[in-house]
Amino acid sequence: MSSKQDQEATLISHLEALRRALLRSIVALAIGIVPLFLVSPYVLDWFCEQIALQGGVTLHYFSPMEVFLLQLKISALLDCVLFSPYIAWNMWQFVLPALYNNEKRFIRSIVALTSMLFIAGVAFCLIVCFPLIVQFGMSFASTTLQPVFGISNLVTLALWLSLAFGCMFQFPLVTYALIRADIVNYETVCSKRPYVVVAILLFAAFLTPPDIISQLLLGAPTYLLFEAGLLAARRFHGRSPAHRAKPITKTDVTKIIQQKNNFPTK
Repeated sequence: MSSKQDQEATLISHLEALRRALLRSIVALAIGIVPLFLVSPYVLDWFCEQIALQGGVTLHYFSPMEVFLLQLKISALLDCVLFSPYIAWNMWQFVLPALYNNEKRFIRSIVALTSMLFIAGVAFCLIVCFPLIVQFGMSFASTTLQPVFGISNLVTLALWLSLAFGCMFQFPLVTYALIRADIVNYETVCSKRPYVVVAILLFAAFLTPPDIISQLLLGAPTYLLFEAGLLAARRFHGRSPAHRAKPITKTDVTKIIQQKNNFPTK
């Protein structure tokens, strides 16, 4: 076989491996959605009880299919969360042969930290931030103005905020990875703190509802986590240019070709 045919065969084998990994992930999600849909009413009842205890409100639904669609949404979210390790394992097995040992160790640590930070962000949102947002909304009630909360609106808000907090809690990991990979310099990141604060506030405003409370509740811990990422990357402070990859010059290419062909170098 020619080199072109070898490349095509390699590409086809990679695509086939990717197809198998995706197919296994989809089958796992399809199998898990049925039992999780049966569990979703209990999850929804628990959520309603927590909201009632925290804010003293009664939740309502406004269409016959609203609760059914809400349970389906909850079961789909639980399905993705519970089977995410299996999906990640499938993707890991797909990319594993193409990595060096040091890259494998680095990616293993990144994957583990990503999962931990995402879970921490979701837990922080549901335990600390979401009750404060509900209480803030209840503070506008008066004798002439009574709140009527729809269950779909509150659950959708909780799910969206959980996703936003989970994603924003990846900020320190991104900072650490960029500095460790020498894509950006530690001193440069430290000097750009004002721009980072503005970027965090803009992302928080985009990912949260249009109220200052939820934006600050997301922006403040994200900035603290950014500082934590800088602290973790502090050992790369003052890294000299010698640690960076040296560009290959035309002279280097000539020497390599001469050595390969056993020609003497001048």
